[in-house]
Amino acid sequence: MAIITKSILGGISGKVGKFVYSSWKGKPYVRSAAEHITNPMTQGQLEQRARFTLILRFLRPLTLFLREGFYRKQGSISPFNSAMSYHLKNAVAGTYPDYRIDYSKVLVSRGNLPGASNPAARLSPAGEIEFTWENNSIDSDAMPDDRALLLVYNSNKQEVVSIVGGNLRVNGSQLVALPSTFEGDELHCYIAFQNVYKLIVSDSQYLGRIRISRI
Repeated sequence: MAIITKSILGGISGKVGKFVYSSWKGKPYVRSAAEHITNPMTQGQLEQRARFTLILRFLRPLTLFLREGFYRKQGSISPFNSAMSYHLKNAVAGTYPDYRIDYSKVLVSRGNLPGASNPAARLSPAGEIEFTWENNSIDSDAMPDDRALLLVYNSNKQEVVSIVGGNLRVNGSQLVALPSTFEGDELHCYIAFQNVYKLIVSDSQYLGRIRISRI
């Protein structure tokens, strides 16, 4: 910005060409006009925004579950932000602009508690998801009263059905009822465990995808 002490421009104000004329505290001044930016974002910024939008849309339906699965991760960072950070780095597949979620890399829970032994998920005759696992409570740090954390993600509707504080590790199975609106959709299933004090969780395990032909 330049202050004009003597000027033949008189009371001119406003934009003239590449300059803006005005006054401040009675003194006229001139400054360069801001250039119009036709493409304010670099390619890298466009790619990062696309990845961020993809993960944000994916995680929003999981918000309540993540408060259990990502509890007290990374100090003062919120569970949701901790999950955002992990999935941006690990769960995005494809190339810009065709990014997609790699469901096999998704973690809905992160921690040091032992996970499920030989877990599986299948569609029951009644149209429920049956989660099964083996009792591994003899493993170091695993306990018989650890509770199951179960999540079913509908990738067509971006909706979830989840159970927090489910059956005990020693029980070996649990059924998860599904809404009739899930018929014909593709579901992704995850299992983890949480100790009785809700302070320690295991890494979640991806049990694959199931397409619902009928409920």
